[in-house]
Amino acid sequence: MTEAPAKPFAHLDAPNADLYRAVMGVFVAAKRRFLVHLRPEDVLEALRGPEGPPVEAAAVEAALKQLESWRNLQADPDTSRVTTVDDFYRPRYLYQLTPEGEAAELALAAYDEALGNRGELQSVALEDIRVRLRSLRRQAEDPDPDAAVVHSLLRELSTLLDGLAANASAFMSSLQRTIDLQDVDEDAFIAYKDRLIGYLERFVGDLVVKSAEIVATQRALDGIGVERLLELAAVREAADAAPDQRDDDAVRVKLDGWRARWSGLRSWFIGDRAHPSQAALLRQRARAAIPALLAAVTTLQERRTGRSDRSADFRALARWFAEAPSDAEAHRLWRAAFGLASARHLTIDAQTLEAHQEEPVPATTSWAEAPPVWISPRLHATGHHQRRGGPARIIDRSQARQRLEELLAAERAQTQAARRRLAAGRPTRLRDVGTLDRDEFALFLGLLGDALAAGPPGPDGIRTTTSDGTLAVTLEPTGDGATAEIATPDGVLRGPDHVITIVDLTRPEQAGSAAGPLLAAAPGDLR
Repeated sequence: MTEAPAKPFAHLDAPNADLYRAVMGVFVAAKRRFLVHLRPEDVLEALRGPEGPPVEAAAVEAALKQLESWRNLQADPDTSRVTTVDDFYRPRYLYQLTPEGEAAELALAAYDEALGNRGELQSVALEDIRVRLRSLRRQAEDPDPDAAVVHSLLRELSTLLDGLAANASAFMSSLQRTIDLQDVDEDAFIAYKDRLIGYLERFVGDLVVKSAEIVATQRALDGIGVERLLELAAVREAADAAPDQRDDDAVRVKLDGWRARWSGLRSWFIGDRAHPSQAALLRQRARAAIPALLAAVTTLQERRTGRSDRSADFRALARWFAEAPSDAEAHRLWRAAFGLASARHLTIDAQTLEAHQEEPVPATTSWAEAPPVWISPRLHATGHHQRRGGPARIIDRSQARQRLEELLAAERAQTQAARRRLAAGRPTRLRDVGTLDRDEFALFLGLLGDALAAGPPGPDGIRTTTSDGTLAVTLEPTGDGATAEIATPDGVLRGPDHVITIVDLTRPEQAGSAAGPLLAAAPGDLR
């Protein structure tokens, strides 16, 4: 006899779904306490609890039998408490979770967790990853590393990366739903949008600064030899393998797993032009979300000021079409909404009417051979012989255009002045830059940001270009441990001193000095 297929999810839409879910919850809770078998009276007691709802014993036994038929539970005869012949012949069972039932509960728990998880951008996780990579590097440099410490650091790194990636993915998904204004409270969204934008900006800054050191430490570990550390962790982990597994096979399986985890950690922070890292993609997506949030706020404000919302209008029109009592009413609604009706009567002049009376045109005449019907151009364009109302006033916008041109010219002059001040085309120490005004400092800070985002420094420092391709930046460490200070109207920027060369590629006399390959690198922890 063929065994019936398992239906571990059938209880979700059954009439007594709430009772079935409660019973399965009792078995999941018992499994956490390492209890395998439960009697019907144990399940009944757990369901009632100190303040639980009243549950009938017959209903619980029926639920247990039904869950057994779906293969969520397995029933075994209970002979442990048989004292009389009547007890022996009375059916008594012990119930436990089946593999199918346990898998279904795990899937449902993951489903509920995913629905309730809004995610977060974990700047703390970045710091934790940076600290543990430093400790792992010290272990790699030690000729006799501690296997327990190495194993613990690798496990913590794997856990931190899994949490960082999962939370970032969940947060960006919920953020996109917020930007799309799906199931969002408009008042609450407008109230907290400033905090949300600040939250994104803070995480992007932490990601740019901390990922540079993380990448440098990972590359240093690759150079030292991280394979030895992975083997230590695999051997230590294989000591707890199941008895039926050979030691060599266990070590090989564990080592393959740690290689895959390390490769995932490396690819999350280190990428190239063809395959950007996940950190770079997350940084790009978070930056793009800020103007999208502002656009969503603008959309909400326009709705509140009474401006037309095309999407809302079409949704209302679709609802009217769905509620139309007949096809004829739907056609009337179509004509009223879009004006796509049959050709209306055109008024023609008296001379055209006289010409038609003198020479009638048969109805079978082709339109291409028929004489034309002369109508006024205004009637053809607007449907009226003459324009209604008074003439429209002509607005003189010359002063506004002149003011806009003056603002653009002033802004262009300020930008060009800042470029001339900074893009000297010769090496300069950061401490010799001097005092910068706001425009110069904004340009200078943007160049440093481009350098930091490009990655860790190479042997000759870092060479990169701006996104518009007009400036080339070379940044080299001084090696003397000096500190640079750059004064601005809003404060002083302090950080490790470097030699910076900014070349304006739009100037022929400087563009030649910037030729050559550009190395994707960044200056460590410049703050």
